[in-house]
Amino acid sequence: MRPFFKFIRLFLWCALPLLSSLAHADTFAPPKGEAIVTIKGAITASNTPDGLVLDLDQLKALPQHSFTTSTTWTEGKSTFQGVLLKDLIAAVGAYGTNVTITALDDYANTMPTTDAKEDGPMLAYLMDGKTMSVREKGPLWLIYPFDDNAEYRNEEVYAHSIWQIARIEFAN
Repeated sequence: MRPFFKFIRLFLWCALPLLSSLAHADTFAPPKGEAIVTIKGAITASNTPDGLVLDLDQLKALPQHSFTTSTTWTEGKSTFQGVLLKDLIAAVGAYGTNVTITALDDYANTMPTTDAKEDGPMLAYLMDGKTMSVREKGPLWLIYPFDDNAEYRNEEVYAHSIWQIARIEFAN
């Protein structure tokens, strides 16, 4: 009997973090404020028949990060705050290998989800402490810490740096 209990304990030790993250991924209520982004595709979370719609407060409830960097689209350095793409992937239970991010004007770019790293792209909703309007590249901008990592200063990554994000879709 003893080996059986060891197996159960090992199984629970390995499975509980996964089950916990999946349970969390399904807990999004419908947005109370204005919808800011629609997320669909290979995700476990949903609050609509077609996927997940989030407002700004729901994004603010996710783990928050900030960094200061210069960009090719702004003057000087700016401090951005928001949700790391890797944290969004975990929160919505994304299991796709690619993510397509689409802007309000339908510009879209696809990248592998493996690009979402601890020191990687962030869905920023604040720039220098202020909410970004559509005119100011908001409401969401996928931004990289360009000054912190020379690998992010290339045309491919610049193409991933989409602003005015409206939709995010995960796929295999």
